[in-house]
Amino acid sequence: MMPDLGKYAEAVLTSYAVSLGLIAVLIFASVMRSLKVKAELEDVETRRSNDG
Repeated sequence: MMPDLGKYAEAVLTSYAVSLGLIAVLIFASVMRSLKVKAELEDVETRRSNDG
């Protein structure tokens, strides 16, 4: 069910598409950063347990 947006349909749908795209990019960047930090923390823990 899509409301009739009239002459503004293109602008509204483009805004929705851009917003969803940016949200997807932010989620992707957050997940990639999380994986990187997790790997770095595991590396630090491994080195710390091997030193002591």
